[in-house]
Amino acid sequence: MTFLKTSSRPLRILLATGMAVLTLSACASNRASAPSPDYSGMPASQTQASLGELTARYKSNPRDKNIAIHYAAALRAVGQPKQAIAVLEAGIDSHPGDVDISVAYAKALTADGRFEQSLTVLDNVIRPEAPDWNALLVKGATLDQLGRNAEARQFYTQALTIAPGEASVEANLGLSYAMTNELGTAEQHLRRAVQMRGASSQIRQNLALIVGLQGRFDECRALYAAELPPDQVNNNMTYVRALLTQQNRWDVIAKG
Repeated sequence: MTFLKTSSRPLRILLATGMAVLTLSACASNRASAPSPDYSGMPASQTQASLGELTARYKSNPRDKNIAIHYAAALRAVGQPKQAIAVLEAGIDSHPGDVDISVAYAKALTADGRFEQSLTVLDNVIRPEAPDWNALLVKGATLDQLGRNAEARQFYTQALTIAPGEASVEANLGLSYAMTNELGTAEQHLRRAVQMRGASSQIRQNLALIVGLQGRFDECRALYAAELPPDQVNNNMTYVRALLTQQNRWDVIAKG
């Protein structure tokens, strides 16, 4: 599964394994941490600007954990997962056993198609007695990309129990159902997600995609129009209509 970009490139489903926020209040039963940053839903110009700034900050202070995590996320957003992996491997050397940087590392591995290695990293940091919801989220996304959708949903459900109301978890649960062509259920979860804290443009665009794949083109266009400029709306609508003619559309989306 690859990332949906708000650019002129064709739209693709996003497994939202983290939101682009710097801080987040922790849930009562969860450790005090923020979800992993995600720059993939930004316009290309904004992503590049963020990458330039983070590159400079990382070069000046490569041992800063938060800078390394954000820098790696920006690298992934511009299609450089291998460089992101290298940044995070250096970060792990500086911060052994740190959950946040390990989860970010797992995300980078997943983005590079190294799914089994990602799962190993996550299994090493997920504590059964006090699991981290963001780690559970990333594990679910990785399992979804392996086609292990039923297993993935168990981890999303567990993450929602720990962190109820997190848009990224609810959205991923919906997209998991979309991957098995259960579009009505997918839409229900995505509609819940867009009402939750941390709901991003990419989640709203994924809702538009699921609505469009059910043939409700006027509603789909309206949802896209609230997020994107007209030329990108038209490109996305063309892509949605093309997907409806392909029997293997979920494989196309996953590989796109």
